[in-house]
Amino acid sequence: MRFVVPLLAVLVAAPAFADTTVTYQPQGYTLNVTDKQSGVARSTVDAMVATFFTIYPQESRDFNPNASKTVNIVLDPAYDGVAATANATETYGASYMISHPTDTDTVTHESMHIVQDYGSQNIPGWMVEGIADYARYRYGVNNAAAGWSLGNYQSGQNYTDSYRVTARFLVWVEEHYPGAVQRFDAALRGRSYSANTWNQVTGASVDTQWARYTQNPGI
Repeated sequence: MRFVVPLLAVLVAAPAFADTTVTYQPQGYTLNVTDKQSGVARSTVDAMVATFFTIYPQESRDFNPNASKTVNIVLDPAYDGVAATANATETYGASYMISHPTDTDTVTHESMHIVQDYGSQNIPGWMVEGIADYARYRYGVNNAAAGWSLGNYQSGQNYTDSYRVTARFLVWVEEHYPGAVQRFDAALRGRSYSANTWNQVTGASVDTQWARYTQNPGI
């Protein structure tokens, strides 16, 4: 069964989920939310929907205006991970969302993967996940309540560690070379990214920039 409701329903009341799909269509976007009898609290689902409509237009505007205008969120009790995204569909593990109800900025990270739209090319996974966590840091609306942060640089880390480690490095790079992350993202989506992209964007290799970062990692 499918329902179409205004975004206002997120803040007031929407039909209870029981293997139903609820469709929200404000701001020129369509968000289909399917709950497979997951047991995730209504308040958590509402927060995920509200987060999407706060951050996705911003991520799309800043990185990829051609990103999909239709996105699907699936709450799946059969998925035992945190979240995964493919083909404009974000799947969330019910167990994780039940035990971490404030971690709704997982939506910010996963939605950025839709914006990235890099295809199946052979590209560095650490850049993919690093940029997604960079987006969570930049656009997230509930990170503090979830206890999520980039943390501090620790000796022994490497830019290839991915996720928050790479994201923190990218924040530093962006502060020193404004617009760099958008240029990396565009090169990845445009199939032109290579090791030399770092020289083109920042004037030095990624290894050189990482060495500079480790000497002065403040952000």
